[in-house]
Amino acid sequence: MKKLISKSERFFIAGANGMVGQAIVKALRKSGYGKKEHGGIFLTPSRKELNLLNGEDVEKWFEINKPTVVVLAAAKVGGIQANNSLPADFILENLKIQTNVIENSWKMNVKRFLFMGSSCIYPAKSIQPIKEEYLLTGKLEDTNQWYAIAKIAGMKLCEALRKQYGFDAISVMPTNLYGPGDNFNLENSHVLPALLRKFYEAKLHSRNEVICWGSGRPRREFMFIDDFGKACVFILENFHPGMNGDDIPFLNVGTGSDLTIKELAEKIANLFNFKGNIIWDTKEPDGTYQKKLNVEKLNRLGWEYQVSIDEGLKKTLDYFVSSYKSKEIRL
Repeated sequence: MKKLISKSERFFIAGANGMVGQAIVKALRKSGYGKKEHGGIFLTPSRKELNLLNGEDVEKWFEINKPTVVVLAAAKVGGIQANNSLPADFILENLKIQTNVIENSWKMNVKRFLFMGSSCIYPAKSIQPIKEEYLLTGKLEDTNQWYAIAKIAGMKLCEALRKQYGFDAISVMPTNLYGPGDNFNLENSHVLPALLRKFYEAKLHSRNEVICWGSGRPRREFMFIDDFGKACVFILENFHPGMNGDDIPFLNVGTGSDLTIKELAEKIANLFNFKGNIIWDTKEPDGTYQKKLNVEKLNRLGWEYQVSIDEGLKKTLDYFVSSYKSKEIRL
């Protein structure tokens, strides 16, 4: 089957310096994209070079650089605590970023557009595993509804432009992503990097206990970031609505398997050979009990994940410890 993108594309990766953006650029390079001899290029402006919150700046940048394929990996993201404490920031900033990039991509006749959604867009009490069709069938989870609503709006804008103008915009719904380049700040990180840091510092400082949020009972699905980068390239090359017998313009991307937060904490404790007590602070929120994605549609197209949770944790641990010691990550 002929690929839907070519080696001569001018790729704009919005958010290229973040964990997701870096993984997508890495996967594109490995697949032979961005080479000058083929006319290809990667456009990866930093936040200082292009403020995605400023509509005029984004419009001027598009007029000058003329990308042909756009991947929107830029977003304001964070864990439960950040979402709870900064609801206005999460909805407002993400709406601005998305609208600026999506609208200008459409106006400049971008050939393909890939939008990053999130598994939190689905109802809090959704049937498991979650199918793409379950979007907007129930109430969102309270602690991250602001982020979820912004993401849903971005997806629907892409869908509306496809329906009304034929703009080739598709979206992906990733499960919880982790790996090198993650955010390990305890104030606004997600659960996996936060646990890695907590257990590492407990071991480093000879502490005899680690306090974890919630009950430990909720279940979560995790995907190693390199797998996600490869999935995005595969989807850009091969996916278009209608392939799965429906016209849904987005795909779930995950592993199809999950584990409890308690099991995750125990895996990380074992990696650090931590022998102390794990204390669960049930005064803190659990979030959604379970959100395992149904990835049958992506699997039917011919793509499956490769890195197991144990292998991925080890790779992430090695990166974190090395970066922590050399002070190369923000804490």
